[in-house]
Amino acid sequence: MIKFFLMVNKQGQTRLCKYYEHVDINKRTLLETEVIKSCLSRSNEQCPFTEYKDFRLIYRQCAALFIVVGVDDTETEMAIYEFIHNFVEVLDEYFSRVSELDKMFNLDKVHIILDEMVLNGCIVETNRERILAPLLILYVRKLKGSIFQTTWIYRKC
Repeated sequence: MIKFFLMVNKQGQTRLCKYYEHVDINKRTLLETEVIKSCLSRSNEQCPFTEYKDFRLIYRQCAALFIVVGVDDTETEMAIYEFIHNFVEVLDEYFSRVSELDKMFNLDKVHIILDEMVLNGCIVETNRERILAPLLILYVRKLKGSIFQTTWIYRKC
């Protein structure tokens, strides 16, 4: 089971965090700091799987960002590693060459994508089209809303 999902930059700043089991808010900062330090201090030649307290960390560097997933002993490291890769591919497909700024300014959409892929700490969806479907619906509704507003303005004049 996935315990948490972190996205951090090379400076160690958390850009996205999602917890799938309760962690006290005061302990989250310490946990994130230690996890980030543990992953950023490792070299590229080292294995991207490491142990930390009572769970395992699987991380992957994607451009200037690190994605770190904390899991319990029941998860397979390679499956989570591929999940991270799939998550990045979905982001790339939606944002067309995703950058750190894309994620910062569209954090709601990144959360929607992650929520479509993971439910209660379990990976439930990996198909890109089904993951992006809710965002497509939101986009279409936004377009329809702007068309209706324009029509209403023309009718009023």
